[in-house]
Amino acid sequence: MNIRTLLAPFLFISAATFAADLPKIPAKPIAEKQELLFSDDMNGTEHDKRWHRVVDTFVFENNALKGTQTRVKDEPSKDGKSIITAHAAVYGLEVPTKDTVIEVKMRFDGCTMMDVEFDDRKYTAAHYGHLCRAQIRLDKVTIMDEREGSQNLIIKELRKDPAKKDEVNKLMAGKSATFPVKLEQNKEYTVVVETVGDEMRVSIDGKAVAFLKSPGIGHETKSKIELGVAGQSGWFDDIKVWNAAPAKKK
Repeated sequence: MNIRTLLAPFLFISAATFAADLPKIPAKPIAEKQELLFSDDMNGTEHDKRWHRVVDTFVFENNALKGTQTRVKDEPSKDGKSIITAHAAVYGLEVPTKDTVIEVKMRFDGCTMMDVEFDDRKYTAAHYGHLCRAQIRLDKVTIMDEREGSQNLIIKELRKDPAKKDEVNKLMAGKSATFPVKLEQNKEYTVVVETVGDEMRVSIDGKAVAFLKSPGIGHETKSKIELGVAGQSGWFDDIKVWNAAPAKKK
């Protein structure tokens, strides 16, 4: 009997346990669209002034928004007094919201991750006001409550002490959820991110793929939306943002 045969039952149990630990994804939308707050088909040369640079590099070209991570490694600043860390490319949109439906087309062009993020720069208990996000990768979708999880300043401080690992793990429990998907490079997908109260649901091409309920998602004032790309390039197109209300239960 080979090692794969011996391990197969344990791998199956592990996978089943992992799936059982994930939140159940609602089959139907959790949000109903209200008024349209923002729309950009990315065509032409003039674009809404609410778009703005956050982290290089984004450009409008070929009737789409192209993001490419150019801060690929840590480097000293020009004055040599600090370190500019590697970071995904990020483009911001000043559209204040609370509950929303965001629809945007995404296409991986060599990149490893694309995401939709919500921030509140006035919120000081999380790094840079990060609240929550939906990260899309070719093999998985992760929803993250950053306000109460990875970007919470108390947790970030605790992480500096290896002896606090167990405490950090307890605080991080339930603050993110990762679901498997199977996507392809250079294929366009329509991604919908719904936030209602403290819940976020993600669907791709009409299929629900991820869900999380966590306090940070329910932050009252999401002052801006950000789009991110890590790795090589990724394309965004036809973004729409609606105010939302909780979907009526039938």
